[in-house]
Amino acid sequence: MRRAAAAAAFAGALLLSLDAGAQGILELFGPDQPDRASRRAPRPARDIPRAERPRAEKNKPEAKAKKRDAAAPDAAAKADPKNAEAPPPPYEGQMTRLSEVLGALSFLRNLCGAGDGDDWRTKMSALLDAEAPEGPRRARFVAAYNRGFHGFEFTYRVCTPNAKAATGRYLAEAASISKDVTYRFGSP
Repeated sequence: MRRAAAAAAFAGALLLSLDAGAQGILELFGPDQPDRASRRAPRPARDIPRAERPRAEKNKPEAKAKKRDAAAPDAAAKADPKNAEAPPPPYEGQMTRLSEVLGALSFLRNLCGAGDGDDWRTKMSALLDAEAPEGPRRARFVAAYNRGFHGFEFTYRVCTPNAKAATGRYLAEAASISKDVTYRFGSP
């Protein structure tokens, strides 16, 4: 009986804390002021071309023909499904971060004498083979790996207590990301 009451109290406390946990850090300082938000001009989307100002040469037929000819390759590339890139999966950001963490671990583990830096590089190769065998996604993952590797390469020349602490944090982060992606998006 006591165990059931304690479990119910714990569940109630957990549910009450979820509402406060969902609050963002900026919401702690009060609601947005409508006058500040209304002062900001809306920004155009990056993929929507800006309207051009009318010019005198737009009325000339030669200028219209040049513009039409210049726009034709872009329209053909957009219509060609072979050149179109598939939308990224919902876990793209986490995989990019994991690539960066693997690069950092590859450098830091060798620096601090663990000697398994090549194992982390092999894990990155397996990730690339599984997720992005070719194309721009692969290039983004490789760039993230190199950013993680070279970021610590420039910072640490010898193993320091801070380098060991960073290694521990990155090991925990890599485990957390891999568990999260597997749990949320893995096959049952």
